[in-house]
Amino acid sequence: MTSSTVEDYLKCIYLIQTRSTDPISTGLIASQLKVAPGTATAMMKTLSESGLITYEPYRGVRLTQAGSKLAAHVLRRHRVIELFLVEVMGLNWSDVHSEAELLEHAVSELVLDRMDEMLGRPSVDPHGDPIPSPRGVLREKEYPSLISCPLGGLLKVVRVTDQSANFLRLLERHGIMPGKEVEIASREDAADSVIVRSSSGKALHLGFRPAASILVEPGE
Repeated sequence: MTSSTVEDYLKCIYLIQTRSTDPISTGLIASQLKVAPGTATAMMKTLSESGLITYEPYRGVRLTQAGSKLAAHVLRRHRVIELFLVEVMGLNWSDVHSEAELLEHAVSELVLDRMDEMLGRPSVDPHGDPIPSPRGVLREKEYPSLISCPLGGLLKVVRVTDQSANFLRLLERHGIMPGKEVEIASREDAADSVIVRSSSGKALHLGFRPAASILVEPGE
């Protein structure tokens, strides 16, 4: 059995590793988890001694095979729980992250499997994030964002990577959610601006940073 703190650290490292192949600095980990750098460094030493990460001071950390497997299972619990809270319990997609953060450390594998079965063995969570398989395999798929996709034609939103509650509520008010179709009305590099229009006709002005968190694929 591992503590919830250990699981939080492993999941944090795992998520960063999905975006980069470079060793991960303890400073970045501390920033992500909102802890003091010294606290993160002490935990890195503990995780290294447990065989869950490789740690080189001043260079960074990487998960070992055992650490990756454990982290993937924590992430799987988190994302299945998020979807269950939305689809079965009716919570809003902007509210489920903090609830799943608590429940992911407590739910048993038996209960998790039943939740997964009730949901129809889904592949993604409410935000479009892929759910690791029961064996801990995470299949990431590359999608363009609203600032890198071709202009013209309908687009289907498949994933939103910025999951701050206020941003998700803003997108929901404008009908911009996974599974919904949108179109780019304009995109101006010089102004750092994207205007995206949902199928309801509502237009939303976004800067490049939030627009980059909305991933899409060609619409039907």
